[in-house]
Amino acid sequence: MPSRPGARALRQDGRVAECVFCEILSGERKAHVVLEDPIAIAFLDARPVFKGHVLLVPRAHVPTFADLAEECIGPFFSLAKRLAVAMEAGLGAAGSFVAMNNRVSQSVPHLHVHVVPRNHKDGLRGFFWPRTKYESDDEARDYADRLRAVLDG
Repeated sequence: MPSRPGARALRQDGRVAECVFCEILSGERKAHVVLEDPIAIAFLDARPVFKGHVLLVPRAHVPTFADLAEECIGPFFSLAKRLAVAMEAGLGAAGSFVAMNNRVSQSVPHLHVHVVPRNHKDGLRGFFWPRTKYESDDEARDYADRLRAVLDG
């Protein structure tokens, strides 16, 4: 997957220095991975809107949606669709919210799609995203395991 990292420094492994998601991809930073694919991985957001909130990121450092190679768009969003289905089957969610910020409000300059489990009257309104925390690493692992069981099944 071609990338255009711009002014950011590339490391020898092709990842971008000081990119949190590149650190997760290289194994330097811990994450609860729920899906691995040749073009992307998905892992639990460390500050989820709701527990089970997942981030889908391309393996190549791609800063924005415009930088994602045309041939990767379909496969990448097929993975987002699988994650949305897993929210219902694995977590008992009534549905999901799938979103991507592009530059504005993009907290990490590495393309990522949020897939958030939703339920009726869960309190999410508009684009105000209150954040929560997992009570423990064990609780986060449980959410990741439940999603992975559906995705691997």
